[in-house]
Amino acid sequence: MSSFVDTVKLLETGIKAEGLRQSTIASNLANIETPGYRRLDVKFEELLDKAIQSSDGMESEDIEPEIYQPANTPIKANGNDVILETEIGEMLKNSLRHTAYVRLLRKKFTQMETAIGVQG
Repeated sequence: MSSFVDTVKLLETGIKAEGLRQSTIASNLANIETPGYRRLDVKFEELLDKAIQSSDGMESEDIEPEIYQPANTPIKANGNDVILETEIGEMLKNSLRHTAYVRLLRKKFTQMETAIGVQG
Protein backbone atom coordinates (compact mmCIF):
# COMPACT_ATOMS: atom_id res chain seq x y z
CA MET A 1 0.00 0.00 0.00
CA SER A 2 2.90 2.35 0.71
CA SER A 3 4.01 2.14 -2.93
CA PHE A 4 0.49 3.10 -4.07
CA VAL A 5 0.41 6.10 -1.74
CA ASP A 6 3.89 7.22 -2.84
CA THR A 7 2.92 6.97 -6.51
CA VAL A 8 -0.28 8.93 -5.94
CA LYS A 9 1.60 11.63 -4.03
CA LEU A 10 4.17 11.93 -6.82
CA LEU A 11 1.43 12.21 -9.44
CA GLU A 12 -0.35 14.84 -7.35
CA THR A 13 2.92 16.76 -7.05
CA GLY A 14 3.35 16.53 -10.83
CA ILE A 15 -0.16 17.92 -11.37
CA LYS A 16 0.63 20.73 -8.94
CA ALA A 17 3.88 21.49 -10.80
CA GLU A 18 2.07 21.67 -14.13
CA GLY A 19 -0.51 24.03 -12.62
CA LEU A 20 2.29 26.27 -11.39
CA ARG A 21 3.97 26.09 -14.79
CA GLN A 22 0.71 27.04 -16.53
CA SER A 23 0.42 30.13 -14.30
CA THR A 24 4.05 31.00 -15.00
CA ILE A 25 3.52 30.72 -18.76
CA ALA A 26 0.40 32.91 -18.48
CA SER A 27 2.46 35.50 -16.60
CA ASN A 28 5.15 35.39 -19.28
CA LEU A 29 2.55 35.93 -22.00
CA ALA A 30 0.90 38.76 -20.06
CA ASN A 31 4.27 40.52 -19.90
CA ILE A 32 5.36 39.88 -23.48
CA GLU A 33 5.67 43.63 -24.17
CA THR A 34 6.78 44.74 -20.69
CA PRO A 35 10.22 46.38 -20.93
CA GLY A 36 12.82 44.61 -18.81
CA TYR A 37 10.59 41.62 -18.00
CA ARG A 38 12.49 38.33 -17.95
CA ARG A 39 10.61 35.09 -18.52
CA LEU A 40 10.19 32.58 -15.73
CA ASP A 41 10.02 28.81 -15.84
CA VAL A 42 9.34 25.96 -13.41
CA LYS A 43 11.89 23.33 -12.44
CA PHE A 44 10.26 20.03 -11.52
CA GLU A 45 11.32 17.15 -13.75
CA GLU A 46 14.98 17.59 -12.81
CA LEU A 47 14.09 17.52 -9.11
CA LEU A 48 11.92 14.45 -9.58
CA ASP A 49 14.70 12.66 -11.46
CA LYS A 50 17.23 13.58 -8.78
CA ALA A 51 14.93 12.23 -6.05
CA ILE A 52 14.36 8.99 -7.96
CA GLN A 53 18.11 8.52 -8.50
CA SER A 54 18.91 9.30 -4.86
CA SER A 55 20.22 6.40 -2.80
CA ASP A 56 18.42 7.80 0.27
CA GLY A 57 15.06 6.87 -1.18
CA MET A 58 12.37 9.09 -2.54
CA GLU A 59 10.30 11.35 -0.32
CA SER A 60 7.49 12.95 -2.31
CA GLU A 61 7.04 15.63 0.35
CA ASP A 62 10.56 16.89 -0.41
CA ILE A 63 9.89 17.40 -4.12
CA GLU A 64 8.56 20.91 -4.63
CA PRO A 65 8.44 22.65 -8.01
CA GLU A 66 10.63 25.75 -8.15
CA ILE A 67 10.14 28.93 -10.19
CA TYR A 68 13.39 30.16 -11.69
CA GLN A 69 14.64 32.57 -14.34
CA PRO A 70 16.44 30.84 -17.23
CA ALA A 71 19.78 32.45 -18.01
CA ASN A 72 20.09 31.24 -21.60
CA THR A 73 17.34 33.22 -23.35
CA PRO A 74 18.10 35.92 -25.91
CA ILE A 75 17.17 39.42 -24.72
CA LYS A 76 15.42 41.86 -27.04
CA ALA A 77 16.30 45.55 -27.28
CA ASN A 78 13.76 46.47 -24.58
CA GLY A 79 15.33 44.03 -22.10
CA ASN A 80 12.47 41.53 -22.44
CA ASP A 81 13.14 37.89 -23.35
CA VAL A 82 9.61 36.50 -23.81
CA ILE A 83 9.06 34.92 -27.25
CA LEU A 84 5.46 34.10 -28.17
CA GLU A 85 6.31 30.90 -30.07
CA THR A 86 8.42 29.58 -27.20
CA GLU A 87 5.65 30.18 -24.66
CA ILE A 88 3.02 28.53 -26.88
CA GLY A 89 5.31 25.51 -27.30
CA GLU A 90 5.84 25.35 -23.54
CA MET A 91 2.08 25.61 -23.00
CA LEU A 92 1.47 22.65 -25.32
CA LYS A 93 4.14 20.51 -23.61
CA ASN A 94 2.73 21.49 -20.24
CA SER A 95 -0.77 20.48 -21.28
CA LEU A 96 0.49 17.08 -22.46
CA ARG A 97 2.38 16.46 -19.21
CA HIS A 98 -0.65 17.47 -17.16
CA THR A 99 -2.88 15.11 -19.16
CA ALA A 100 -0.37 12.28 -18.67
CA TYR A 101 -0.25 12.81 -14.90
CA VAL A 102 -4.06 12.88 -14.67
CA ARG A 103 -4.40 9.73 -16.76
CA LEU A 104 -1.79 7.90 -14.68
CA LEU A 105 -3.54 8.97 -11.48
CA ARG A 106 -6.89 7.77 -12.86
CA LYS A 107 -5.26 4.45 -13.79
CA LYS A 108 -3.87 4.00 -10.25
CA PHE A 109 -7.32 4.54 -8.76
CA THR A 110 -8.88 2.16 -11.28
CA GLN A 111 -6.31 -0.47 -10.26
CA MET A 112 -7.17 0.09 -6.61
CA GLU A 113 -10.91 -0.21 -7.31
CA THR A 114 -10.30 -3.44 -9.23
CA ALA A 115 -8.21 -4.82 -6.39
CA ILE A 116 -10.92 -4.20 -3.80
CA GLY A 117 -13.71 -5.32 -6.11
CA VAL A 118 -15.58 -2.05 -6.67
CA GLN A 119 -18.01 -2.34 -9.58
CA GLY A 120 -18.49 0.73 -11.83
